Amino acid sequence: MQIHEIRDLSNQQLQEELESSYKELMNLRFRAATNQLTDTNQPKRARRGIARLLTVIREREQVEN
Repeated sequence: MQIHEIRDLSNQQLQEELESSYKELMNLRFRAATNQLTDTNQPKRARRGIARLLTVIREREQVEN
């Protein structure tokens, strides 16, 4: 998900997306540990997606204060 798509989400949607991204990352870690992961770059992309979500959440917190 690109940053402009993330910024278009509501606060509730951001939280839901963040929660699902953490679950996806955990699933990818398990698959990597059991050698079932074909694309080894997927965990890296998931972590970056989480970082983008957290960045937008933090930006909105800063604007509110």
